[in-house]
Amino acid sequence: MAFHMRNTDKVSILNDEEELRKRGYVIGSLLGEGSYAKVKSAHCERLNKKVALKIINKHKAPKDFLLKFLPREIELMQVIHHPNIVQLHEVMQLNGKVYIAMEMAGHGDLLEYIKLRGAIPEEKAKCMFQQMLNAVEYLHNIDIVHRDLKCENILLDANNTLKVSDFGFARLLKSSELSKTFCGSAAYAAPEILQGIPYSGPPYDIWSMGVILYIMLCGSMPFDDSNIKKMIKYQTEKKVGFSRSHKFSDEAKNLIHRMLECVVSARATSAQIQDHVWLQNTKSRRPSCDPTPCESSPSRADDKQPMIRGNEGMKAA
Repeated sequence: MAFHMRNTDKVSILNDEEELRKRGYVIGSLLGEGSYAKVKSAHCERLNKKVALKIINKHKAPKDFLLKFLPREIELMQVIHHPNIVQLHEVMQLNGKVYIAMEMAGHGDLLEYIKLRGAIPEEKAKCMFQQMLNAVEYLHNIDIVHRDLKCENILLDANNTLKVSDFGFARLLKSSELSKTFCGSAAYAAPEILQGIPYSGPPYDIWSMGVILYIMLCGSMPFDDSNIKKMIKYQTEKKVGFSRSHKFSDEAKNLIHRMLECVVSARATSAQIQDHVWLQNTKSRRPSCDPTPCESSPSRADDKQPMIRGNEGMKAA
């Protein structure tokens, strides 16, 4: 049966768009849509550029999201300013909807980039990873943990500069504090998260970054998340295999092992990663260095490793 929008819905949308136009936003095309939120492009007259407009329907969104996670996300994003993090511009409320105007990163996400081009050549991956690391170290230095780092939440702008996005599970958490909220995506989650152990935030982010770096260099996932119990066993037994299809340095492999360390106290910190030998020759490069698009055709991942794919988030406890 074909879906037809009710006249009242059409009127509401038109009224909202008219009000937004008065506030200097001209609505463009739909960029993405979920069960209670959508993202549209818009032109912001004040900034004289395109922005991404996240529209959250308060009537459809879960109560815990509206009362806890959304206010926290907005509060944190208002104080975050970094060239490798998506910038929040403005928050508006109209007719039961929350409109969040954010920096536009129009070249898709890292998952799409890798699916299209395959594993990223090591030197290019090094530059891209450095940008993500700069963003995460900045967050950890101001006691913010992201808790949902994954390829889908790493965006690329028009210059292919990496931008960390989606702070829905982020929170202020000092290194001495432990969290009991288990959130994020299983494929990128550290073993302490999957086992339900109260955890420190920064090491969780570091593990997720290790998974992302593995995906960048191998074009596949380090662990198969179709069986969580088995995945935890592989994580804790440090069974991280590398694709034979893609050759890269022992230094890169060592860094991945340092991040995918199941013993939390032994896992590398963001500062230790900055000092790792693999990244030494990127120190003089700007955090927003441009990784030019890969010209090689998409390559297949090792048959023994699961192919990368989108992941559903774990529910918050």
